[in-house]
Amino acid sequence: MRSGAGLVTLGVPRGIAGAIIKQKIKEVMLLPLPETSEGSVALGALTQVKKFSEKADILVIGPGLDRNVSTRDLVRRIVTQINKPLIVDADGLNALAGAMPRLKLKSKEVVFTPHPGEMARLCGISVAKVQAQREAIARKFSRAYKLTLVLKGHRTIVADATDRTYINKTGNPGMATAGSGDVLTGMIAAFLGQGLSAFEAAKYAVYLHGLAGDLASREKTQISLIASDIIDKIPQAIKKCS
Repeated sequence: MRSGAGLVTLGVPRGIAGAIIKQKIKEVMLLPLPETSEGSVALGALTQVKKFSEKADILVIGPGLDRNVSTRDLVRRIVTQINKPLIVDADGLNALAGAMPRLKLKSKEVVFTPHPGEMARLCGISVAKVQAQREAIARKFSRAYKLTLVLKGHRTIVADATDRTYINKTGNPGMATAGSGDVLTGMIAAFLGQGLSAFEAAKYAVYLHGLAGDLASREKTQISLIASDIIDKIPQAIKKCS
């Protein structure tokens, strides 16, 4: 929302909806969904997600999702059946590991945001190989699946199916903290929802995310940096680029 999203709705397991209502920021809406016996979102949520997506501009799937088999199947159905601009992160990516060659993504505006471990699982290779060939692997994957890839880490790489590539130079080691990647995913979604292409939305979000982290680290120090500090500095980062 700090990056310009007009309305955000969280799709969550029905059993925790009440607890989340007490904790979440008041500007965010809530969509309770059918859940598995383990408390994660179930495959039975597909119909409700499809219906809700008809009025949504962007769909983000992955953060906080869990790796339950039913949840995994839900992710695979969503990415192959819903034609909305789509960002896949975290356990959304883990749900697709091992299945990419046989999945046909429905949307033409898709962004994957893996860290090196998630990228290794998607490709079926070692993390060491991902890190040794970051740009080449990012470009090959984005071409193969016709999507925009954000390979996170030092010098985050953004690549798309047309061979456009951006290597980011903002950011600092203090940003390797829980929730930082989720902030980036939200920023990409906000920019994509404002009409930027998947590549442009990812590129600008990566840059501004790193810049916000740099601004936050000057005030909080790298060692004390947490994800909400990055969110707090998004407006300042945007002002610096306006």
